[in-house]
Amino acid sequence: MIARLYNSWALVKASAAVLRSDKELILFPLVSLIASVIITITFAVPMALAGLFDEASTGGDFGPAGIVIGFLFYFVMYTVVIFTNTALVGASLIRLRGGDPTLRDGYDIAMSHLSQILGYAAISATVGVILRAISERGGIVGRIVASLVGFGWNLATFLVVPILVVEDIGPVEAIKRSSSLLKRTWGEQIAGNFSIGLIFGLLGLAIIVVTAPLIAAAASAGAAFAVVMLVGLLVVVLVGLGLVSSALNGIYVAALYRYAVEGEVSEQFGSELIVTAFRPK
Repeated sequence: MIARLYNSWALVKASAAVLRSDKELILFPLVSLIASVIITITFAVPMALAGLFDEASTGGDFGPAGIVIGFLFYFVMYTVVIFTNTALVGASLIRLRGGDPTLRDGYDIAMSHLSQILGYAAISATVGVILRAISERGGIVGRIVASLVGFGWNLATFLVVPILVVEDIGPVEAIKRSSSLLKRTWGEQIAGNFSIGLIFGLLGLAIIVVTAPLIAAAASAGAAFAVVMLVGLLVVVLVGLGLVSSALNGIYVAALYRYAVEGEVSEQFGSELIVTAFRPK
């Protein structure tokens, strides 16, 4: 287990090397973040008017209106996230193949697969609504079941985005293809993704632990300006960590897909490193 996590950390560092050579790749998750915030605010208004927040606070049923709004929210959010991830992975593949991608290159790739992205977003939104319903109505058991099913869904769809970029197939076929690749080739996908989340999560936690006492001390001293500055700085740093984590994950997925399907090893990763990322069962 330690060896696998160590190898995954090496893959994370290799992904960071790619990001350093193409710093503009981080703009894709930035655009996704900004769009996600706008979408969340936009949907919060009709949800509040429909009384859905009140229903949620009292444990009531959302009803048909809540289900429809919830599906639309998931659909729009997934469309934006998948679109920007497709652009990121597409641009990453260009870089890994020795090219010099631009932001337009990435978004052109995403636009050329818009119909597949919309289809995949609709499927993901449906799954999201179902899992949310199971979690909210099934109590503790429902939350456990939803978590397990959600984990399985995330694993099965791990390579869907690069498949959509390269193989130009529909979303259903892409999901089947991703699941098939994972059944045939098992390696560090989980450990690598876990390492990215773990490493940046620990960094974020450390920053919070260091900053929290400073904020508390400033608040006790009545230094409102200092509190605002510290909180603002904390938010900026945490957002920055999230953006870097998202960018590295997109590069990581692109590199693994390229080796798994095309048998090509990118120079940024090295032959031994990328080959050990996938092992037969």
